[in-house]
Amino acid sequence: MHRVLNHIGGADLPAVSGATTELVDPATGSTHGTAPLSGTEDTDAACAAAAAAYEMWSTTTPAERGLALLRIADAVERHADDLVAAETADTGKPAELFRFDELPAITDTLRYFAGAARNLPGAAAGEYTEGRTSLLRREPVGVCAQITPWNYPLMMAAWKIAPAIAAGNTTVLKPADTTPSSAALLARIAAGHLPPGVLNVVCGDRDTGRALVTHPATRLIAVTGSVRAGREIAAMAAADLKRVHLELGGNAPVIVHDDIDIETTAMQLAAVAYYNAGQDCTAPTRLLVDVRIHDRFVDAFAACAAALTPGVDFGPLNNASQRGAVQGLLDRLPGHTKIATGGSAVPGPGFFHEATVVTGVRQSDEIVQEEIFGPVVTVQPFADESEALRLANDVRYGLAAGVWTTNHERAMRATRALHTGIVWVNTHGTTVSEMPHGGVRHSGYGSDLSMAGLLDYTQVKHVML
Repeated sequence: MHRVLNHIGGADLPAVSGATTELVDPATGSTHGTAPLSGTEDTDAACAAAAAAYEMWSTTTPAERGLALLRIADAVERHADDLVAAETADTGKPAELFRFDELPAITDTLRYFAGAARNLPGAAAGEYTEGRTSLLRREPVGVCAQITPWNYPLMMAAWKIAPAIAAGNTTVLKPADTTPSSAALLARIAAGHLPPGVLNVVCGDRDTGRALVTHPATRLIAVTGSVRAGREIAAMAAADLKRVHLELGGNAPVIVHDDIDIETTAMQLAAVAYYNAGQDCTAPTRLLVDVRIHDRFVDAFAACAAALTPGVDFGPLNNASQRGAVQGLLDRLPGHTKIATGGSAVPGPGFFHEATVVTGVRQSDEIVQEEIFGPVVTVQPFADESEALRLANDVRYGLAAGVWTTNHERAMRATRALHTGIVWVNTHGTTVSEMPHGGVRHSGYGSDLSMAGLLDYTQVKHVML
């Protein structure tokens, strides 16, 4: 049995109450460890440690903060085996996919923000009124409360802590209650390169998160999670006028025009759609296909989906509740729809679900309008470009979208017309540390990654001499 501990002020600690939650391996359905169920005493201690460390950390130079992040990145690589074991025990995802797809991106994020800390942009100092010189200072915000989800536990932790620390803030991170192991381990690894209290990890449930959001010491709340969680957190933060950074759900449309190679496009989209069992807010879940190639594309895409093996090509859903939610959407499908392949949970241990393709859907259907967050993709035909764009935008989410075509002008029209924070053209799902990752509408506001992500963790001060 693996025992996860909080990391507060440089020390690994259980919850003051002694309360714990069980950790379940989604691949087997069996308990593999415990984590603290932290209460207000624990969040108070973590916030106090972060506030005390802020007095010193906020005065360090960007070079010092960058060097710390570079050293943490190196240490992550040295502890790769331990991090793979921690992440896969909580998520059930195939170990080699995490090792070779996600870990390199995590260390790249740390290294990017190490350099970005030393390159903050700003207006030039100057005399904007006679006899007085104005200049701008970019300063850290303070203590940050950060809440991360269970689909990419370590990656989302890195996306949150790297810009916060690079900007001179201190942070208290609460990982998802089902996947705390890799974040807690990251904090222990980072402790060798950061002063105590700069990075704290507190494990727990929604009440733990609420305690962090409402704590008087926290000044910025950064969350990756559901729309429901985002609304609740924004409302709580408003009471104390805290800054809020929300990366919420998605329901990504992908427009497939009739000038593409059907087999190649189907294969490439299937590889992305079912990666991580579709538990990705940018996953291509709504394929909008030109009516002239719709049937042939469905056949090709369904064949690609049917060829994928749960447990080999992608992992399980994170928990029984999530698998139930996905299956519930399929069980409630209206009669005009058709399941082209899949459609069922996989018998046996764990929370695996078949790769599924649903056709015949209408725009008003629940499975079109709601985020699925599982290995399920819908396919709809469109008659022309205008209809494709209308269908793509006709949901409440606005995180990511894609368009597949060989027509450059048509692709550029789509990038302008799609109401999302990210648009991919003839590719999907790739992120780079230098470019922002964030959405609009019910997908939230604020950016992860990039210089925009770093600036979100700063505040501007005007100085006039």
